[in-house]
Amino acid sequence: MSGVLGTQAYVNYFGVNGGIRQGGITSAMPGGSLLGALISSFIADRFSRKTAIQTAAVIWIIGSILQASSNGISLLVAGRVVAGLSVGIASTIVPIYQAEIAPKEIRGRVVALQQFAITWGILIQYFIQYGASFVDGGPSNPRQGTAAFRIPWGLQIIPAAILFFGMFFLPLSPRWLAAQDRWEESIRVLADLHGGGDIYHSKVLAQYQEIEEALSFEREVAASAFKTLTEPRIFRRVILGMSIQMWSQLCGMNVMMYYIVYIMQGAGIGNPLLTASIQYVLNVILTFPAVLFIDKWGRRPLLLVGTFGMMAFLFISGALQGAYGRPNPGTDHQLDAISWVLPGHPAVSKAVVACSYLTVSIFAITWGPTSWTYPSEIFPSKVRAKAVSLATASNWAFNFALAFAVPPLIWAIKWKIYMIFAAFNALAFIHMFLAAPETMGKTLEEMDEVFDSGRPAWRSVPKGSRLDDLQKDIEDGNVKVRPPAGATVDERKP
Repeated sequence: MSGVLGTQAYVNYFGVNGGIRQGGITSAMPGGSLLGALISSFIADRFSRKTAIQTAAVIWIIGSILQASSNGISLLVAGRVVAGLSVGIASTIVPIYQAEIAPKEIRGRVVALQQFAITWGILIQYFIQYGASFVDGGPSNPRQGTAAFRIPWGLQIIPAAILFFGMFFLPLSPRWLAAQDRWEESIRVLADLHGGGDIYHSKVLAQYQEIEEALSFEREVAASAFKTLTEPRIFRRVILGMSIQMWSQLCGMNVMMYYIVYIMQGAGIGNPLLTASIQYVLNVILTFPAVLFIDKWGRRPLLLVGTFGMMAFLFISGALQGAYGRPNPGTDHQLDAISWVLPGHPAVSKAVVACSYLTVSIFAITWGPTSWTYPSEIFPSKVRAKAVSLATASNWAFNFALAFAVPPLIWAIKWKIYMIFAAFNALAFIHMFLAAPETMGKTLEEMDEVFDSGRPAWRSVPKGSRLDDLQKDIEDGNVKVRPPAGATVDERKP
């Protein structure tokens, strides 16, 4: 959306130039995402994680068609709501699927790849929008044609089609298969993922045994998934997961992504579309170190460092704009969408843009991947999909609220909005310090020990994993684990 906001084709065709109407259009997608997140667990638990992701791909294609063919605001909003349903389902289930198939040693890296792929998608789509903005005389031409926004919206179909067909080549989640009592298929998938196809590999048998014990314990309790969600020990984790996704929105990052063009216009720095693109490049480049090192640095340090850094640069940016800016005098119609400008202060304008870049950079290397990794790994199998759907719904609820509220808020309180988001980061820092223990290096089945031990979140979690001890016992012959009867030696991969 951000790449078309600065084009005359979009402004003239839809009659939108900031304000509440633009907030409504922008918020339509996160509104649909909220609903998609809430229904995602029913699809994923009943039909599999894999089928849920393919369903999301089909829904996205439908939404993209509606957007590209829109003849007014009503159809555009409808297309964005439909596309949002897809985003809500995919953003909930993809991290779950990744967490359930990944070895504990690289689980954070695997889940963080989702955020890395998202940043690439944002970057590629932004430059497609930027290129399309030069159709029919460029973004400033008052007679620019609608191809400037129809081309990028239509091209969104391509990655969804690739995802739909590509999922046919990926396995079902072994933990979902186990929950359906399809144990033979589960151990074969575990063997393919972690044992080179050998169902008798010690790591495969250890993981199989751990999954079986965890499911047996959950079934002994004999409570429904919804009732389990309300148990105090699980409910605390649900609140933590929802809070992390809430703070990932209230940190201000997605507001910058949505309305970065307006920020650049207010700063008066060069071509706002081109200058804003640097932010998207930084988002991609600096997510990559997090993918490489999230399983070495840990989740907790990234959450704490990220909130502190974003808080600092948002406070600086707000202070500079408050001290040197002034209300938009309305002498340039191309700046009608913004309320605050920085005329005559090129150094201050550059500093504001630099703070914007630094805020994005800190988010990319800390909260970007961690806010998706952490909620996907902290819940028991029985409630994982439903709990993560609530956490993701929290993300999209606040995304929706901010996308709708920020344009009129910018007009109402101007530079003070930066101070509000900085304060949110300060609160998030305190919350994460008190409530978020380290989960790195533990299996999904060990999260009960991490959260139910009574140990304060700021104290170190004991190193090592129960899975490693079980694997060693199997290798030494101290523990005997037999695969299910249907999975035989003859079915090993060569």
